Amino acid sequence: MCRAVVLAGLTATGLLVSACGFTPMYGEAGEAAGLRRIAVVSQDDRLGYRLREQLEDALGFDRTAAPQHRLTTEIVQSRRPLGRRIDDTATRYELTVRSGWTLTPVSGATPPLTGTETVTVTYAAADQPYAAIAAQQDGEDRAAAELARLIRLDLLQALSGSSAR
Repeated sequence: MCRAVVLAGLTATGLLVSACGFTPMYGEAGEAAGLRRIAVVSQDDRLGYRLREQLEDALGFDRTAAPQHRLTTEIVQSRRPLGRRIDDTATRYELTVRSGWTLTPVSGATPPLTGTETVTVTYAAADQPYAAIAAQQDGEDRAAAELARLIRLDLLQALSGSSAR
């Protein structure tokens, strides 16, 4: 008896939710499905390449379909030393990466959407040259991954017409 009531309640809830037009934002029928047809254009350097790669992964870019939108990013980065050793060398660095983005429809029918995101990461300074380069590149990779996540959220919000994040 109790199982039948629970099953009936779940069925009724499912029917109500589907009748109101609810689709999950991350589901195939939601706004995320439109992100697959966004081509990403970024600046021609290591950080630009890493951001483009992370964005294409985050958006699930479909290379087999013609893009409906073009996402252009511009990246500005700054590095600041943190902490000092007795010989006045930095023990850590703070990397701040700011990315402005513009989403333009390929058809040009609607005005472009724009936004800006900023990410700050830190990494340890190393005495060995190779280790210092590897640490800096790891910081750039982490910053690119976080920027891609934030830009994806911005795009979902902008394409859904919502104003809250």
